[in-house]
Amino acid sequence: MDFPKILKKVIDKNRIPRLLLMMIGTFLLGLNYNIFLKPNDFIVGGTTSLAIIFNDLFGWNDQIFIYVTAIILIGLSFIFLGKDKTSKSIFGSILYPIMITITAPLGNLLASKFIFEDIITTVAITSILYGVAYGIVYKMEYTTGGSDIIMQIMCKYLHMPEGKATVLSNVFIILFGGVVFGIPKVVYGIIILYVSSFIVDKMVIGISESKMFIINSSKIDEIEKVIINDLKLGATRFKAEGGYTAKKQDVLLCVVPNRDYYMFKEIILELDKNAFFIINDCYDIEGGTTKKKERGLNVFY
Repeated sequence: MDFPKILKKVIDKNRIPRLLLMMIGTFLLGLNYNIFLKPNDFIVGGTTSLAIIFNDLFGWNDQIFIYVTAIILIGLSFIFLGKDKTSKSIFGSILYPIMITITAPLGNLLASKFIFEDIITTVAITSILYGVAYGIVYKMEYTTGGSDIIMQIMCKYLHMPEGKATVLSNVFIILFGGVVFGIPKVVYGIIILYVSSFIVDKMVIGISESKMFIINSSKIDEIEKVIINDLKLGATRFKAEGGYTAKKQDVLLCVVPNRDYYMFKEIILELDKNAFFIINDCYDIEGGTTKKKERGLNVFY
């Protein structure tokens, strides 16, 4: 198997639409920065937040700071992460600052239109726009560089998971912002990060429309027949072995629409009250064979 060829084919697939969507995502990020983040001194981590802090402390031009920081971080990435890793960050590292500059006039014009008496409304809109914009960027398999480069360096040399490195770098910047702008800004920053991270996850991974059941039962044959013949759902049987008992047994895997989750579970327990099953969210199903039937477990209605 020629993995490099496969990887190149995956990367080149839909390259133009992905680039266009990446540009839309960074455009929205730039707009969000100029309309909400900078005017309200919202600190959410990353080099843009540092630009806001240093602009307030020393009067440094925030856009120049972002450009200079981006160049420095690209250089550090080449030194510490290598050419291959850096090549994936260059496009976003350059495009994001450019979009901040391009959207500045429009952002300044619109900022006065988005002033609300209730700060929570401003925080909510900022969170949604921030999450949607980054969701587009990450779904297209790009990054905006900046703190992402710092996170990768921390992962490599401090041997920590990406999630922990991201949290540590963002928390440090948010707390720094709290010293400059006050505790309320720390709270707003945490809210924006939490809500936007939730939105990013849903955009990248998707919303779970199904539940996956892994069923272990002494009545596995009876349950399988009911699932296939009566409920008209597919099921996969595979061999398993108990870790404690070393007993060999068959296990069923079945995917059920969310709306049928409760009734399906109750049917399994009705067939075998001692059945053991694990239930997980199922975000995507690809391939396989399905029967032509109406959606859902119509036997319930």
